[in-house]
Order: sequence, then structure tokens, then C-alpha cells
Amino acid sequence: MSRRSAKKRMLIIVNPYATTVSDRLKNLVVYALQGRFEVETVSTEAQNHATEIGREVRDHGYDVVVAFGGDGTLNEVANGLAGTDVPVSVLPGGSTNVVCRTLGIPNDVVDATEHLLALLDEWQPRRIDLGRADGRHFVFSCGAGIDATVVKRVDAHPRMKSVAGPYYFSWAAISAFYRQYMLNPVRLRVEADGEGAEGVTALCQNSDPFTYFSNRAVRVCEDVAIDDGALAVGVLKRAAQRDMPTLIARLFSAERPAARHRQIEHFDHVEGARIDSISETRDGIARPFPLQVDGDYIGEKTSVELGAEPGALTIVA
Repeated sequence: MSRRSAKKRMLIIVNPYATTVSDRLKNLVVYALQGRFEVETVSTEAQNHATEIGREVRDHGYDVVVAFGGDGTLNEVANGLAGTDVPVSVLPGGSTNVVCRTLGIPNDVVDATEHLLALLDEWQPRRIDLGRADGRHFVFSCGAGIDATVVKRVDAHPRMKSVAGPYYFSWAAISAFYRQYMLNPVRLRVEADGEGAEGVTALCQNSDPFTYFSNRAVRVCEDVAIDDGALAVGVLKRAAQRDMPTLIARLFSAERPAARHRQIEHFDHVEGARIDSISETRDGIARPFPLQVDGDYIGEKTSVELGAEPGALTIVA
């Protein structure tokens, strides 16, 4: 057997619109990986294209499919390969790269490439869980309410997202809070494994942390891991300015997490949950709430079913 034929086959799905991805960087990464892998690349051309690619290559004999982009790119790849034995890995190309960091992959793409090369010496794919929001899988989080509103605003201005990074997210959060949630928020009813709570925002996590602000972990839910077979859900009961200082402080605290704040109702080890709008228009029609999965805005809903899918994705990290 020749050395070339012994190489593992790798498909890199590249999102050319991701924050830090460029043709030059892609070429450098491919050149480095070609030393030990048989590498092919394909670039996405539209939203959900990475999911279509993943589904198409399920039976093409790849030893690993790599998502090169942000968390949204990985989300799409995961939706295409969920339930298969095809291993997935990540190269960071987004603004936050939550899953990449959660899995222990370096947040710098050069370091992540070296990490991926080193994995060949101990090739040990493993299973992680996925969450599900109706028909859409998520790897680390799903949110209805304030965070989804923020994601919607940020996604509408990709250049500002790229230039200002976490500070633009902060501006969008403050703007959404004061312009919408202090005035007339959509109220939600959350049912989780037989228990209920009402509030203005609901977050469902498949892993910890919820996200990062620069290099600092932002924590909302607790007692959740990416391979424990369950989810955690946090519900913000009200949007009041007086609650924000103590709540924001807890988002960055490992010792006193937001889950224990007096305005957060927390459910851990959740197998299934449901979020419903309980706000109505003057005509008695349910008001929709925004929804995000893994940092991508996916539209408005009046209800959504959440569930855990243990061991649904094979990864190499």
C-alpha cells in the first residue's frame, strides 16, 4: 500500500463568508493538512448549503468531515451528518467559536490545524449529544427571546460583527433590552419534564459555557455537559433594569452562576421541553418570538419543541 493511499480522507467544508476565513488562509490550512491527509475542499454558497453537502457525502468514504467556519457552519454540518458514524471536526473561522473551544480545539486556526494533525497519532472518534429544536439540531445552545433578538440584529450587520466582535454583540443586547424587552416583551411559557415556568427569555444548553465574551466564558445554565445525554434550560422571568447588574455579574462567575439568580428559573438534566408564546395581539393571535440555534437566527415561532439526542454526532477533537 502506498503512503498516499494510506492517508485518511478529509473533506473540509469551508464557509467563505465566515469572520476570519479567507482564500489565503484556506490554502495555507489545506497545504499543511495535505502532509498527512488526503484533502478535498468544498465551499458553501448559501445558508444551509453545508447541511446539504453533509447529507450528500455520508456514504462517500470520508474519514473525517471538517467544518471550517463559525458555530453556524458546524451547526449545518452537524445537521447533515447527525446519526451517522462519519466523524466531524472543526477549524475555527467565526467570531466566537463556542463549540471549538468547548471541545478543547485551539481558537487560533494555525494552532487548530496543528492539533488536527496531532490527532492522527491517536485517532479516537467519540460521540457527543445534540439538542433538537423542532426539526433542527443544535450543538451547544438554542434560545428564544432576548438572545435570539441580539443574534438577529448582529447577523443583519456582518461587517460590524467582524470588526467589533463581542462589543457589537454587547451593543445589540443593550439596544434590544431597552427598545423592546423593557417595553413590550413576548412572554413565554416553558414546560420541562413536567415542570413549568414563565418569562421573557428561554435558553436551552447542550454544553457549558453558553458563549464567550472575548476570552471569558459566559455561563447561564449549570450541570450540563456535551456528552451527558441531557439538556439544561434557563428561563429569565422578567426584564427589569434593577435585575441587570447582579445578573450580568453572574454571567461571568464560575462560583455564582446565573442559573442561581433569583430571576432565573433553572431546569437541569432535561430530556424534553416546550416553549410557547402566551402573549397575544389585540386580535387574540399568539405573538411570535425569535429563535436562534448555535448563534444563528432561524426565524420566529409561536411554539417550539426541544429534545436531547444522546450520542447523535461523531466527533474527532
